[in-house]
Amino acid sequence: MTQNVPDFSELLRGAQNTAVHLELRDSYGVGDEAEDFEVFKRTGVHPDLNPESEGWAGWVPLVRETIARGVVMRRARVVSEPVTDYIRFEHAGTAVNLAAGELVRWLPRRQASDIALPGNDFWLIDDRLVLFHFFTGDGDWVGYEFSEAPAAVRLCKTAFESVWERGVPHEKFTV
Repeated sequence: MTQNVPDFSELLRGAQNTAVHLELRDSYGVGDEAEDFEVFKRTGVHPDLNPESEGWAGWVPLVRETIARGVVMRRARVVSEPVTDYIRFEHAGTAVNLAAGELVRWLPRRQASDIALPGNDFWLIDDRLVLFHFFTGDGDWVGYEFSEAPAAVRLCKTAFESVWERGVPHEKFTV
């Protein structure tokens, strides 16, 4: 499934106007978050909210660089309620996304029933390039697929904008 396409940082560095991300899962099992997630489950506190920390070194500078070029970065999350422990963890860590310059909204899944959503999370770059992400049932990342197909781009753009329009800004969304 994985195709020979630029890595994600190259895709973001090539963005000229917009980079939007739609997340549809209630739980992810990505290995590099496992330790922080375990700490959060024990304490209720996200262990790394410092955008300057080593843990965010691969993400925050890339976001800041992208936004400094005038690219608008938005992230929307469709979540079930009551939310999972993972979503609480993600919500707590979103302070770093905001500090880096991303805009983030949350949409309760029950409010998305009439929105045509793709089957997978995705990034849409400049309304022309879609990067679909694939996960196992347990939430571990297993690959991606890149598409410029007009129908895929249109579906993702429409889905994201619909979720964004209904979504609750991070500052007002409680878990």
